[in-house]
Amino acid sequence: MSYKNTQHSGTSHGSIKIYLIGLISSIILTFVPFYMVTNSTASHDTRLWIVIGTAITQIMVHLVCFLHMNTSSDDHWNLVAFLFTMLIIGVVVIGSLWIMHNLNINMMLD
Repeated sequence: MSYKNTQHSGTSHGSIKIYLIGLISSIILTFVPFYMVTNSTASHDTRLWIVIGTAITQIMVHLVCFLHMNTSSDDHWNLVAFLFTMLIIGVVVIGSLWIMHNLNINMMLD
């Protein structure tokens, strides 16, 4: 047996630096809303928007630092598959909420 070609094709793995940046960012983006919610340091609306904002930011950190998703031509199909998955999830969630809302309105007793 010959093991001359041991390199993997496709996307490259990240460096230790990018993993540490992702880890530290994730810890900070988890701790900040947790601290704000447990200690009630701001109004309800402010806490809600900070939790939503840090959640979206943390999703982006995970996609870039850990899943290595970017817009390079090598990763084009990974990005397209991810966007299609998000589209399907969005349609299912929004459609389900719309159906439940309409059922709630139409089945209300007068």
